[in-house]
Amino acid sequence: MIRRIGGGPRLSAATVHGGLVYVSGHVPDDLSTGVEDQARQVLAKIDAILAEAGTDKARILTATVWLPAIGDFAAFNTVWDAWVPPGEAPARACVESRLAHPGIKVEIGCISALPDG
Repeated sequence: MIRRIGGGPRLSAATVHGGLVYVSGHVPDDLSTGVEDQARQVLAKIDAILAEAGTDKARILTATVWLPAIGDFAAFNTVWDAWVPPGEAPARACVESRLAHPGIKVEIGCISALPDG
């Protein structure tokens, strides 16, 4: 069975199937802030999506982070490191990429396991 969370005409916020939660790339709502605040906004969205799916950030298997300015890497990591549970860091890629809007400073997507998955 496939379950979609936050489905829309173009994409779902996440798709649940086979014991895994595939979380789409998410961006902040408030683009007027810096990379640290934008990262917190996105990570809060991911927390909420994972909770709705029945899991949490300790079960994230892999994450992909897109930054339009790789110079923000260290600042982003201060927020990421505080968010990831100790000993539960997922496999992660972080790349520099042009994003859909010039005000977006970070986008994050991930794949997480369900507790019984």
